[in-house]
Amino acid sequence: MTPLISTTVPTTPPSFAELGVRDEIVRALAENGIEHAFAIQELTLPLALAGDDLIGQARTGMGKTYGFGVPLLQRVSTSPDRPLTGAPRALVVVPTRELCIQVSGDLADAAKYLTAGDRPLSVQAIYGGRPYEPQIAALQAGADVVVGTPGRLLDLAQQGHLQLGGLSVLVLDEADEMLDLGFLPDIERILSRIPDDRQSMLFSATMPGPIITLARSFMNQPTHIRAEAPHSSAVHDATEQFVYRAHALDKAELVARILQAQGRGATMIFTRTKRTAQKVADDLGERGFKVGAVHGDLNQVAREKALKAFRTGDIDVLVATDVAARGIDIDDVTHVINYQCPDDEKTYVHRIGRTGRAGKTGVAVTLVDWDELARWTLIDKALNLCCPDPAETYSSSPHLFTELNIPTDVSGSIGKTRRSPAKRPESGDEERRETSADRQRAPRNPSRSRRRTRGGQADAGGGAAQTVDSGETGPATSSDDSAPSAPRRRRRRRPNKPAAAAANGS
Repeated sequence: MTPLISTTVPTTPPSFAELGVRDEIVRALAENGIEHAFAIQELTLPLALAGDDLIGQARTGMGKTYGFGVPLLQRVSTSPDRPLTGAPRALVVVPTRELCIQVSGDLADAAKYLTAGDRPLSVQAIYGGRPYEPQIAALQAGADVVVGTPGRLLDLAQQGHLQLGGLSVLVLDEADEMLDLGFLPDIERILSRIPDDRQSMLFSATMPGPIITLARSFMNQPTHIRAEAPHSSAVHDATEQFVYRAHALDKAELVARILQAQGRGATMIFTRTKRTAQKVADDLGERGFKVGAVHGDLNQVAREKALKAFRTGDIDVLVATDVAARGIDIDDVTHVINYQCPDDEKTYVHRIGRTGRAGKTGVAVTLVDWDELARWTLIDKALNLCCPDPAETYSSSPHLFTELNIPTDVSGSIGKTRRSPAKRPESGDEERRETSADRQRAPRNPSRSRRRTRGGQADAGGGAAQTVDSGETGPATSSDDSAPSAPRRRRRRRPNKPAAAAANGS
């Protein structure tokens, strides 16, 4: 069934000002280098600004956030019938914590010059993994726009801290992912607390049947907007895609060489499991790469730290699971590597959508193990990629270096050669340090041994020990060979301590 509205990207996209957006929002977006609208934004803004319900569908990286964010902010800040009092006027529900942080940050940037009376318009992020108290305090201080994950939103609403009765705008972002994560029951509970007199918008990269059913249940005659032809939603024309059949034991070595391709910038590596994500990150770190990890076994502070380092360039490789990566929206990712084959075609589309964004080009590499060939065949058939039998590829395969523009002289590590000298700089210096340390410890060892001897003998043993001490000093100064052989000489003299004492006494 064809969408109600369908288009391709125009040659000269209109500016936000031409689409009727407030000067304050236009100014804030321009300061971030955003002046012209993407296709999904061009189509949604007129309808959303008029208050219509709509379903926005476009592949990942096509600007869905500002497609609903800009009209949301304008409608909330200019609505005369519901003035901003500090109670939430707009709610954006997202599936993951990382996406919550991303969306709330984008909305806060766009609302930089908007005010609510004598105070700035407030955008608050509500998500799990963080203490309740600061988020409750932020809601009590006033939150005009709330962006949150379903679980934490429902918890705070049930506790009475989040008031949803005054909402005028509701947005469900990445609805297909919320379906996959099993959030639909929580979504339905949240919807039951929201007034019927509201504007609703639903945005998603794909539109499975349950999402359409959900949209019909809470939206009022929505307009379905698709920013491109149906068949192209899964084809990233700006992303060059490579698929290789790789052995599990060689994948780490293969990835290390891909990361040394010419022109490689920020890179994301996807795995299916949390354990594999951490293992790959640890291995690449040992090979000298600047790498971080984002997965469910890490606490929220560690995940946010890794994402911040990736965005600022402190690390240029990020290993992530599919769920955690949903909130990573970075335009300059040059490479995406599927370390493990995706579960289905939709996951594949979302993964490679991390690169080739905002009109830029990118490279996507998928590594398919032998036991993943059946899964890949289904993905290839569903997306019509024409690569049902990937070429068998190893870290030394010539075609790997040619196709990905990898220098032929690279190895599987960029840091080991620099770290090895630090561990063992010069064997001679190391031996001299050890000899000096041994000499410093030598006078203490006999003392400890003699104290133990005195503890097991009568008073005569104490005198014998004192005599040995004085006798040890004399030979040490009179013979050149005594210093290096002192430990052996002490061991030989211990059984003769009574004889030595008798000799000294005579």
